[in-house]
Amino acid sequence: MVATMKAAVCTRYGDATAIQMVQTAVPVPKANEVLIRVKATSVSSGDARLRRADPAIIRLFFGLFKPRQAVFGAELAGVVEAVGENVTTFAPGDEVMAGAGMRLGAHAEFITLPESGAVVHKPKVLSFEQAAAVPFGATASWFFLKEKVSLKAGQRILINGASGALGSYAIQLAKSCGAHVTAVCSDRNLGLVEELGADAWIDYTKASPTSWCDSASPFHFIYDTVGTLSFSQSRHLLVEDGTFISASAGLKTALQMFWSRCWGRQKVIMGVVEETQAQMLALEALIRAGTLKPVVDRVYPFEQIQKAHQYVDSQRKKGAVILTL
Repeated sequence: MVATMKAAVCTRYGDATAIQMVQTAVPVPKANEVLIRVKATSVSSGDARLRRADPAIIRLFFGLFKPRQAVFGAELAGVVEAVGENVTTFAPGDEVMAGAGMRLGAHAEFITLPESGAVVHKPKVLSFEQAAAVPFGATASWFFLKEKVSLKAGQRILINGASGALGSYAIQLAKSCGAHVTAVCSDRNLGLVEELGADAWIDYTKASPTSWCDSASPFHFIYDTVGTLSFSQSRHLLVEDGTFISASAGLKTALQMFWSRCWGRQKVIMGVVEETQAQMLALEALIRAGTLKPVVDRVYPFEQIQKAHQYVDSQRKKGAVILTL
């Protein structure tokens, strides 16, 4: 086996040129870990925001002047290269998809992950590129819509950023619950959200949040996947005891969540998503059943990771932006 590998490292906070290719040592799996040869990974909005230190409070957790974890990437698909001595679930040659969570590290040719982590066998119906688009967006929307709230048949949900990595899965998960889905996106993505199952859609470039619902049909839930909508902007769209869910929250949203818990009937929910194997197994079952389908926008070779970051920065992507190795 090779001793070194290519990895994309973030040398500073800033634009896409902060990402540079280096040669580094291939990690060695511990007794309970698997070593995965990465075949595909993604550049997510989370990777781009971390690179930009957006919001600035990121620096308190990831490094004041540059990221302490220099290799980004939270999701991947690949082939098990080697396993630790205590591993029983996976064997060399197994095709897998995985979420790296807050440890990151998927923007490299190899990565080690715990056997009990968010690693599952790749569904045969998916390519490596499609499988790499699952862990980040799908687990986040599963966490918020299935675990943080109990979305039920007949309830109405508004999904802001419906064509993105989180939103595209949110539509499908909400429809699998029997909910009525209104998708917010630009007009160029209306066909996509309709194909994914949205019952209604709103072009945010032509209508402001004040007109996003009929006063006779308010929403039980608002799910903001992109951080462009606030609770104060949109609370008039909710039923009296409705819930605003933020997957891209800052300090203001945290304060609103505290206030709503103490005094309001309407609630604000946010949280840090950490992928689990149980979530991944549930998603794998939905994929095999044909209920959940990944959306891949563009595919770049690993060496063009700067271009991938630039495209994500444009905020025009739909679904996932994939890197192939």
